[in-house]
Order: sequence, then structure tokens, then C-alpha cells
Amino acid sequence: MKILLIEDDQALAEALAESLRDGGLLVETAGSGGDGDFLLRTERYDAVILDLGLPDGDGTRWLAQWRDDAIDLPVLVLTARERWSDKAAGFSAGADDYVTKPFETAEVLFRLRALVRRTHGHAHPVLNAGDLSFDTHSGSVTLAGRPVTLTAQESRLLAYLMHARERVVSRVELSEHVYDRDHEPDSNVIDVQISRLRRKLGGERIVTLRGQGYRLVAVDADGE
Repeated sequence: MKILLIEDDQALAEALAESLRDGGLLVETAGSGGDGDFLLRTERYDAVILDLGLPDGDGTRWLAQWRDDAIDLPVLVLTARERWSDKAAGFSAGADDYVTKPFETAEVLFRLRALVRRTHGHAHPVLNAGDLSFDTHSGSVTLAGRPVTLTAQESRLLAYLMHARERVVSRVELSEHVYDRDHEPDSNVIDVQISRLRRKLGGERIVTLRGQGYRLVAVDADGE
């Protein structure tokens, strides 16, 4: 999953981004509302972490503008403001969740994962497709109850396919959501990583639809 973090405190942004990356997320950062607005309108993300105290305007103003422009991806607000009226203003502008500074980075990660899951229609932290399971909290993968070892990139790729289970996902969509914009892969790289996942999980689980993309399907232990 690709996350946009809009935070003007560079030290905080770097520390939070590193923790989120350690949790298996791709994170791109912006230090102002304007920079974040540009990235949000030119790149594709799965969620936004938005600080309210930005140097070029309150975060609620930027958020309200995005909602007016039908940019509806989930937004987790960060703020040092503890008054309920300030939190209410954030929710009224279109925030999906709130974390007050100072915070535990693990809490931000858990809340962010929950927002993304709900956006894709998954309430439970463990995603299942037949006998294949992906724990979004721990990042662990099991197949018929047995652990499967994946690289970080394979794990991100599988997580996106499982969130989009049964839907066809194009190479372009995978490139935009699973890979850093500064290191976007060509189609051959994606094909190679899909092939590696098939070897580890079973070739029948990820179906290629020529000219369209890939679809993860549910397969039980008996192959059905």
C-alpha cells in the first residue's frame, strides 16, 4: 500500500515514515499542503496521513478542498490540538480518523491499516482467500496453516492483490500502488515477482488475464 504523509516537522515525518516502511508500507512525504496537494493530484495513493498545522494553510482547508474535488481516499489526521472542537472540524472537513500528538507510531500504523482495509471492504485484520491468509497487523502469510516466507516486495504485492481479491488488477495499478514512484518497475519486473509468488503459493492462485492484468482467486487445500 502506498501512503502519502503530509507533515512539516521533518524529524517527525522521517521517523514516522521509517516506522511505516518497517511495517511494510510504501511512504512518500510532503512538507506542506501545497506539495501534498500536487502529489495527491498527480500520483495514486491508498491513504493520506495529514498534519493539521501546516505552514501554508490549515490541514482542514486542504482536506475540505480534496473532498469537494471528489478525492475520496481515506485520510488519517495528525494534530497537537486536543480540543474536541478542533477534532470535530477535522471530521467535518472529511477526515476518517484522528490521532493526537504525541502518539505511538504503532497506533498510527494500526489505524492506517484499518482504514485501508475498510476502504476495500475488509473489516477483519486477517485477509483470507481460500486457505491463504495474510495478517495485516504482523505481515505474516500462511498457506493451509503453514507459514510462507516472502520478501518485502512480494509481501506488498500480495497484500494489494488480497485487498483487491477477485478483482482484476492491471500492471499500471500495481505499479502505482505497490512501487515507489522513483523506482517504478517495467512490466517484466512485475511478471517476475508474480512468478515468484506463484511458485511459493501455487500457480493457480494468481490468474493472468491477457491484456488486462492479474486476479487473486480463492483456492482451498484440495485445489478448489
